Amino acid sequence: MSCERYAGAIVEHALGADLAPDARTHLETCGVCRGRFDEQQRAMQALDAELQQALRFALFHALQAGARGEQRAIAAKGLTGPGYNGHAFWDTETFVLPLLTYTIPEAARDALRWRHATLDLARERANQLGLAGAAFPWRTIAGHECSSYWPAGTAAFHVNADIADAVGRYQAASGDERFEREAGLELLVETARLWRSLGHHDAEGRFRIDGVTGPDEYSAVADNNVYTNLMAQRNLRLAADAVERHPDRAAQLGVDSEEAAGWRDAAAAIVVPYDEKLGVHPQAEAFTEHQPWDFASTAPDQYPLLLHFPYFDLYRKQVVKQADLVLALHLRGDAFSAEAKASDFAYYEALTVRDSSLSACTQAVVAVEVGHLELAYDYFGEAALIDLDNLEHNTRDGLHIASLAGAWIVAVAGFGGMRDHDGALTFAPRLPQRLNRLAFGLCFRGRRLKVEVDQRQARYSLRQGEPLQIAHHGETFDVTGAEAVTRTIPTAPARDLPGQPPGRAPVRRRPGG
Repeated sequence: MSCERYAGAIVEHALGADLAPDARTHLETCGVCRGRFDEQQRAMQALDAELQQALRFALFHALQAGARGEQRAIAAKGLTGPGYNGHAFWDTETFVLPLLTYTIPEAARDALRWRHATLDLARERANQLGLAGAAFPWRTIAGHECSSYWPAGTAAFHVNADIADAVGRYQAASGDERFEREAGLELLVETARLWRSLGHHDAEGRFRIDGVTGPDEYSAVADNNVYTNLMAQRNLRLAADAVERHPDRAAQLGVDSEEAAGWRDAAAAIVVPYDEKLGVHPQAEAFTEHQPWDFASTAPDQYPLLLHFPYFDLYRKQVVKQADLVLALHLRGDAFSAEAKASDFAYYEALTVRDSSLSACTQAVVAVEVGHLELAYDYFGEAALIDLDNLEHNTRDGLHIASLAGAWIVAVAGFGGMRDHDGALTFAPRLPQRLNRLAFGLCFRGRRLKVEVDQRQARYSLRQGEPLQIAHHGETFDVTGAEAVTRTIPTAPARDLPGQPPGRAPVRRRPGG
């Protein structure tokens, strides 16, 4: 009877849960339960091996798609299948280029030079829309807009800020002045000009960007999408800073001090909606006032929703296809407080159905930051195993390159806690109970940094290059080649675990599950 009483608790303990004192005593004295516990532990080690294999598979295909692009587009499916007809999306800059920037920076540079090679077409597109600067396509092969559905294509102006963000990240990580003068500056200038003409200052002096579509394709043509506005804000500031560094080149592009000052003014006045009553950021203005989607009446075989419900109904309800506001919590985490991140994450977990492969990795990253480590581990498995386990039932059309690169993002930015705001490397690592160790390397400004993390501490060692200043959970220090720096990992904040829409929670990674 005792064994039956404690069986469930002991299985959960093998998955990382704490044991009550009486259950711990039973485990220490019962040979049968100890044998079951050891069996569970071996099964968990097998799961770790599966995840390691999946991550290596993911890296192989993401690097195969991008490492030798040589100034050609990195397609959403790479060269692995006919899905999306070979088109490239904003996936490249937001999910694939972070991996390349910190592992094979010259490949990231080449991908951005491809974007620069299409700049004239982007200028032409902006002119067609009555806008200044450059409007890069949402879906393309050679630089022309290939999407025929304008609410998801033309209105998804955030792709321009995604490209600028990738330029800024690469520049900060590489210090490549030649690239900045030859391509980076012009990309930043023309995208900044787009935002300045697309947005406007209202009567209160606030800078609004209305009628756009953010990353979530179940919401379209909304005012002041938070992700779009915050990424545009970064774009405007990056452009102004680059102009200040290269005034002669900027003058050749027709940029004067007044124009750059206008970018800074717009960035400082950008609108970031906030719902005071709910205490969360609406994904876009008034989003939290929309009618919630009726998840209880949605059958499991009605997902993905876009195949079973008209878009107009999705657009006017609170339902999220993929991380949007939550993606802003990651990429523009410097614009949110810790409490705001926790509140926003919990709110959008209950609305996000993950009908896109681009979502799980971002939800994992933010889940780690706000303290939901085991949930993040399950999302990690979803991102890494999406094709090996054919989770979307469409791997026959080609691999999901962005999700595979996203698995690296989960490891490095999620459990490794790496952030690169303002060109500085910071880390806030934490591991779930079901992972014992994480190790990864990064390239940064000619250095090679190795990060090793276990349940109690993180170890930072410089394998190549001059001393590098980094931060660990808010503590700044230099890492030199002389010896590694080891720091303890603080306990994650205790928070209530958020729920997902019925039937849309990630599958828990456990033996037999």
